[in-house]
Amino acid sequence: MISGAPGGASSLRDRARPATAEELANIPWMHILTPPERRRAEAAVVVGDAEPGDLVCRIGRPPTYWFGVVEGLLKMSNDNADGTSMTYSGLPPGGWFGEGTALKREPYRYNIQALRRSVVAGLPVDDFHWLLDHSIGFNRFVMNQLNERLGQFIAAREADRLNDPDARVARNLAALFNPVLFPGVGELLRITQQELAYLIGLSRQRVNEALRTLQAQGAIRVEYGGLRVLDLAALRAGGMAAGRSA
Repeated sequence: MISGAPGGASSLRDRARPATAEELANIPWMHILTPPERRRAEAAVVVGDAEPGDLVCRIGRPPTYWFGVVEGLLKMSNDNADGTSMTYSGLPPGGWFGEGTALKREPYRYNIQALRRSVVAGLPVDDFHWLLDHSIGFNRFVMNQLNERLGQFIAAREADRLNDPDARVARNLAALFNPVLFPGVGELLRITQQELAYLIGLSRQRVNEALRTLQAQGAIRVEYGGLRVLDLAALRAGGMAAGRSA
């Protein structure tokens, strides 16, 4: 798409290709378009294979696409002046992001980086604006995205202030299971403990302890290659409960 991996590797734009029928069928907003709108969108969407470390979006670059995750896992983050990094969100399958930047056509204020080999879809910004101008259903989808993401960022800010690691893990997991922002996740999130540690900013060992606690509470089940949510409401509430018990 717009950026490449560190060290001069080939860019995502160079690896872009037309989306397959299956990939198009898994794009959540396609199903709310009228037939003419959908034909235009399907012709415009491209996908690229991102390698671990690839930057899909880079701070300061102008937006050329509105992006979505078909497969894999990305993270949205920013580097602070003191050299530390702040992660705003993990981006699992089904998630589309950057609509605010695409709306304003302003440079990115964050980086989007692949944590593992991923497939990323892109809708060109001009087609994004065309759909905004012509599709009521698409407008509602984008409005829901903006509203849900605002709530997500507020919750993430609150989670970062918690001193209890179990609470931070619980709330970050709840965000990744958000059915509006990440409809492709379902009940099973394919993620490693190390990837989760990267997103939350804790050690893998501490994340492992928190996951055992949440599993004992019945909120999740740790499975091979991922985590299954058993009770999303309990997972969200479990973060608050863990914070009170610290």
